[in-house]
Amino acid sequence: MMDKIDEALKRIILTQEDLDRYEPQSYRDFLHKVSRQPTRILRSIFQVFHDMVSTHILPMEDDSKFDPESIHYVGYDCSPLFVEDSDNPFFADRLFANRLVHLVDALRRGAQQNKIYVFEGPPGSGKSTFLNNLLMKFEQYVNTEQGAMYETVWRLDREVLGHLSDPEASKILEELSRFSNSFSQMYKDVQEENRKSSEGLAPQGFVEVPCPSHDHPILMIPKESRRQVFDDLFKNDQSKWELFTEKEYEWVFRHTPCTICSSLYQALLNVLKDPMEVLKMVYARPYRFNRRLGEGISVFTPGDKPIKQTILTNELLQRRINDLLRDSNQVRYIFSRHAKTNNGIYALMDVKSHNTERMIELHNIVSEGVHKLEDIEENVNSLFLALMNPEDKANIGNIQSFSDRIEYIKVPYVLDLNTEVQIYRNIFGRSIDEHFLPRVLHNFARVIISTRMKQTSDALTEWIDYPSKYNLYCDAHLQLLKMEIYTGNIPKWLTEDDHRRLTAKRRSRIIAESEQEGDKGFSGRDSIRIFNLFFSTYGHRERLINMTVLKEFFTKTHKELGKSIPPGFLDSLQRMYDYTVLQEVKESLYSYNEEGIVRELKNYLFAVNYEAGTDVVCSYTQDTLKVSEEFFKRIELRLLGDETTNEQRQQLRADVQKQYAGTTLTQEVLAAGVPLEKTRLFKDLYQRYVYYLKDRVLDPFLENENFRRAIKDYASESFKTYDKKIRTDVAFLIDNLRRRYSYSQAGAKEMCMYVIDNNLAQTFATKKPSAAPGKNV
Repeated sequence: MMDKIDEALKRIILTQEDLDRYEPQSYRDFLHKVSRQPTRILRSIFQVFHDMVSTHILPMEDDSKFDPESIHYVGYDCSPLFVEDSDNPFFADRLFANRLVHLVDALRRGAQQNKIYVFEGPPGSGKSTFLNNLLMKFEQYVNTEQGAMYETVWRLDREVLGHLSDPEASKILEELSRFSNSFSQMYKDVQEENRKSSEGLAPQGFVEVPCPSHDHPILMIPKESRRQVFDDLFKNDQSKWELFTEKEYEWVFRHTPCTICSSLYQALLNVLKDPMEVLKMVYARPYRFNRRLGEGISVFTPGDKPIKQTILTNELLQRRINDLLRDSNQVRYIFSRHAKTNNGIYALMDVKSHNTERMIELHNIVSEGVHKLEDIEENVNSLFLALMNPEDKANIGNIQSFSDRIEYIKVPYVLDLNTEVQIYRNIFGRSIDEHFLPRVLHNFARVIISTRMKQTSDALTEWIDYPSKYNLYCDAHLQLLKMEIYTGNIPKWLTEDDHRRLTAKRRSRIIAESEQEGDKGFSGRDSIRIFNLFFSTYGHRERLINMTVLKEFFTKTHKELGKSIPPGFLDSLQRMYDYTVLQEVKESLYSYNEEGIVRELKNYLFAVNYEAGTDVVCSYTQDTLKVSEEFFKRIELRLLGDETTNEQRQQLRADVQKQYAGTTLTQEVLAAGVPLEKTRLFKDLYQRYVYYLKDRVLDPFLENENFRRAIKDYASESFKTYDKKIRTDVAFLIDNLRRRYSYSQAGAKEMCMYVIDNNLAQTFATKKPSAAPGKNV
């Protein structure tokens, strides 16, 4: 039994590799490691923070990377950083993810000096969850080999220093030997050393003194010698070029060690007379971060009272150092709490109460990069982060010089509908999708997000001259269009002219407006509460949740919620949904012979060059054509619509003949060798033709009651009683809806019934979309 217990305990003990990794290594060995991996070892807190975020945030495919008007508004998968292994996941939408990536990119480039980074957002936006998850992943990252930072440890060799002629030296070393690896445990360790001495135990051969400010070991090389040392140390490659030229590595040549390390170096140099002998007593080890102990990461809440003891020291050690150096002013062994987060992260959770005092205290530290301890200057190179509600800005607003020291990063309510849906799925389970018809769940998210957006947009107004032309797809204030752009999608229903006018400058203006949105409306907590109310009311019905149910919830069941939704938004959302599902049903029922369409259009393009009454052989299809008015009319009505006049058909024919003869045939087919079906004119006519066929595809079935009943009876025994043609059409329709648009079988049947019962085909029959194909002819 005891053997099993021992075996079980071994599983929780650190491996030898973990123990060895934190064992200090000599300065020579450390420089060897630096020479092999300079860009990984020589990293400041800002570079490591950038690398941590970049490691955990995965960029998605940039669909617009070949678009000359792209603003590189990329989608990022932030799950590894904020969701995975987190008790309380934070879901970053596309807007916030881009802000965060831009921030860490700026940090890496060296733009981090003299700033406090304040993440500002309204209550319920998830700021605290965001910061806690961010710090948790950072702590995990820096305590791995990949993310390790390094700190200085002094090992004062007894044998070397024991030969000093100074009779006080041995006394000094005795007292230094009692100095521990942790300043917070100093007095306990001294007592333990005394106990060991009284028991006759042999003292260790060196005194280990960790730098309280976690100075990077590379800073122990005298500042004036570093460039020459690095030039000798590194081979001439890309890493050396970056080290000597990139702004992000300026700190390597500019920073100086803390006063304690500087004093120790100078004191030992005075005694040993040789910098190489001094550096033999310098060791390096990974900087072990521990938020709970305040090592490397310190987080303060508004209720945390300030610590009375602002200066940390050791009087016994200080006295012995004074005796050794015979100059009490040469080394002051004092440091502050800020030393514990030097080269680390200092964070404030909400700037109010005691955190307001801490924020104001940071003003001088951020301004100068130093912290004054009596007459000693302490280096502070930390990443300062804070969370703030918008109303708390007044707490620091009276300090004018503080304004240019703060960079605000917005953490608003979610404005990306895909992220909003992710939140619902995370809290209520991915199975909720099974209770909704496709797009209805996302439409619920659109309703919630509409309350968080401004109803007017200067950027959209300047871009879209007549919003009413999109009334089939969008609301009067174009909020639905902006939502699509926020997700990174440029809707296909935009006219070619408007798509062309969507320049990079206009895109940037639209995205920039998100900085002024997301601080009002339904909060994140409100959204979860409302969805829970909605789903508990309708989620257990036999029928799937559709748009009728969604609209009823906000307009009848809970009218008080509907008051927060922009006027007319629900009607526009319903209209957009109806039009979209109608097109899906038409697309799924469409089964015309594509090869036949191509053949007919080739014959038409050839025939427009001849007068009616002519018999010709088409050179593209080898078909014998009887060119007549009836021949032209049959095709032109499909290109322009049934209500087209003779004058309009004649005008189309003339335009096609002119473009065919002047550009298509001469420049594309003959000169460039482009096949006719790949020319611009042919593609445009083909798009017109198919659009007409799809638009009319439902016409034969609308008056056929058997078609409706067959859909209702699909997959039942009764379905076998219908004639073969109806069974084939219905099966084709249901199968396409499932395959192309991810409907379940029940959802596909219900959607078809919805389209038929609400007469959507007739409703939109006279409302031809302004973005219809065929604009170029």
